[in-house]
Amino acid sequence: MNVLDGVALLLAAGLFVYLTLALLRADRN
Repeated sequence: MNVLDGVALLLAAGLFVYLTLALLRADRN
């Protein structure tokens, strides 16, 4: 696993968390 793989994994995880939080906020409102 090289550096680019790690960066891509972090970006994917961050995007997933961001979308999940956005959906939870939309549900509450």
